[in-house]
Amino acid sequence: MTLRLPLLALICALVPALPLYAADPFQPVFPFPVSGATAQPSVYDSYDLPIAPWRDDALPVARFEGQVDRRAWQLETGGASLLEVLAPLRDQLEALGYEIVLDCEARSCGGFDFRFATEVLPEPGMHVDLNEFRFLSARRGGEAVGLMISRSASAGFVQIITVGQEALPAPVPGQRPGAGEDPPATALIPLAKPVTLPSEPLAAGDALALLDAGLPFALDDLVFETGSAALSHRDYPSLALVAEWLRADEARRLILVGHTDLSGSLDANIALSKRRAEAVRAALIADFGISAARISAEGAGPLAPRATNASDEGRQKNRRVEAIPAST
Repeated sequence: MTLRLPLLALICALVPALPLYAADPFQPVFPFPVSGATAQPSVYDSYDLPIAPWRDDALPVARFEGQVDRRAWQLETGGASLLEVLAPLRDQLEALGYEIVLDCEARSCGGFDFRFATEVLPEPGMHVDLNEFRFLSARRGGEAVGLMISRSASAGFVQIITVGQEALPAPVPGQRPGAGEDPPATALIPLAKPVTLPSEPLAAGDALALLDAGLPFALDDLVFETGSAALSHRDYPSLALVAEWLRADEARRLILVGHTDLSGSLDANIALSKRRAEAVRAALIADFGISAARISAEGAGPLAPRATNASDEGRQKNRRVEAIPAST
């Protein structure tokens, strides 16, 4: 008995020092200034957390259920690498007791297939460069965090989806910690207003500004035959704008991505959306003399909606082709 008392005392002394991870939700502290943010309402929902890269025409996921928060931030990252943004957030997760399940870059994640198989908030709140992004998955018991990081020409973008027992508190305006200061208990991040789509087509200057910033430009004036990938014969100002942007710099490249609404089967919609993107690519090559090597075409089907599929107006907005600047 006398031999066990010191050991028992040591255990009692150590137990209070053990971290109570379950009481600490993940609320990020960023290593760079925040220039804007957006969030969707916290809801009791399910989230499919990617747990491995895209393989065998599927994305391996683990489904988590709980209070789901979906948020995205724009950061003033300057010339910093994506890893410089990711590493401090990964350290914070590990300090809270999360297990890192997946940590991959664009190509190793599965590129285009991975990006469009996982959940991403709509533009302009979150932007993902298909050639330059990083993704990290982490779990802690029944809690999960999915973290996507990418960039445009002028900003860094961070999306964080969390699943926990309670909704995260609403961020309030404030400053990030300065050098040598202890981080606050919660990230002090101002939220932007919810994303709204323009009701009118973008002006030419605005469209070119989007492309210059590395952001997608939706070619909303295109008209396809019903259920077909054939473009109706007419003049399309959006195609002229895209051609103008490409001609301004021979180093520029574009990815054309077709989108559909949710009507019909997934496979059929993805195939149709790619054929429509290919039709737009063919028009840029044939009608505007753009080199075929500078444009590629892909199809996302209904996987990246920008409006509800519950109304005719929303479904119409989701049927589109987007021009996405690609890294050279």
